[in-house]
Amino acid sequence: MFRINHASNRIVKLKEVSFSELGFTERHHLQEWLANQPDALGEELLIIQKEFDGFDDTRERLDLLAIDKNGNLTIIENKLDDSGKDVVWQALKYASYCSTLSKSQIAEIFQKYLDKARPGQDAKALICDFLGQEEFAEVVLNPGNDQRLIMVAAQFRKEVTSTVLWLLKHRVFVKCFRATPFKDGNDLFLTVEQVIPLPEAEELMIGISEKEDEEQSSERGQATRHQLRTDFWHAALEALRTANVALYANVSPSRDHWLNAGSGTSGIYYSMIFNRDETRVDFALGTRSKEANKALFDHLFARREQLDAEFGAPLSWRRMDDKKVSLIECAAPFDGHDRENWPVMIDWLVDHVKKMEKVFDKEVPGLRNLARTQFSKEAAA
Repeated sequence: MFRINHASNRIVKLKEVSFSELGFTERHHLQEWLANQPDALGEELLIIQKEFDGFDDTRERLDLLAIDKNGNLTIIENKLDDSGKDVVWQALKYASYCSTLSKSQIAEIFQKYLDKARPGQDAKALICDFLGQEEFAEVVLNPGNDQRLIMVAAQFRKEVTSTVLWLLKHRVFVKCFRATPFKDGNDLFLTVEQVIPLPEAEELMIGISEKEDEEQSSERGQATRHQLRTDFWHAALEALRTANVALYANVSPSRDHWLNAGSGTSGIYYSMIFNRDETRVDFALGTRSKEANKALFDHLFARREQLDAEFGAPLSWRRMDDKKVSLIECAAPFDGHDRENWPVMIDWLVDHVKKMEKVFDKEVPGLRNLARTQFSKEAAA
């Protein structure tokens, strides 16, 4: 690293120092820096735990546990001036331990971290925001054997680099970063450089294999989910037709996890939801105006007790101020991916679609007028 001297139009080399010279430690310094600035590792990562020790029959603990943008668990191992000869073996062990973690366990691990580091925040909501998903039920975490390894040190031994390159050829996703401190008077600097694979060679070394694996895995997973959903909607729509429920008469089966039916007013509609762990019916207020949707929701919410009574059970009223749409819902837990549960699930859907339409169909004309009034106000503003 060089300092630029504008006056002399020269560059001056800064002194490279060691972490031990500066009195820095792995746990209290390097680990903390990366935990609070994970993009120093060249990508967006969500740190979900530090010093994670949730392994059975062992007292070992990994430095940092993170989620990447594809929902893969990422194990980050930090060393200081020397990687040591066993860091790869150590990281591989941790990856094997973490490979069995379920989505709910990962959310629980993250929640414990938040409760200690940032009280009051919800792990599932932060994971959804990070991965760009609306609902935690749709989030996929820690799929298959795609756990990733990131190792950070000032210097890597030859036996480490040789092993890492071999692992990369066998589609184990490993990265090595060199962390180097510099000193300029009283000022300290740090560079974090990816050294394996070299950034310009990364696409050649692992990009193709990642893409192939990802596409194959994604295609297989999507094909399975899409077929499952299509089959379920075929059965559900047939049951609605048999029960003389006309609301979905003009709706075709879909590979999506939802099916919408119009109310006769644009932006106001009914939904059936088919998730892995629940099925749900919604009355959605999703006109082109967020303000209008909140006004429509508030109009109905003012008579919440009456509408709940007409439905026959308490509904879930979700104004969702941070979203454009507002929802009124009723859900029931089911293992939706077990076809043996489908008859009961579909009976539940038929019954609750009827109830939802009966309660809210008569509300639609008033909502339509209220929406028009709101649109006029916004146009005049």
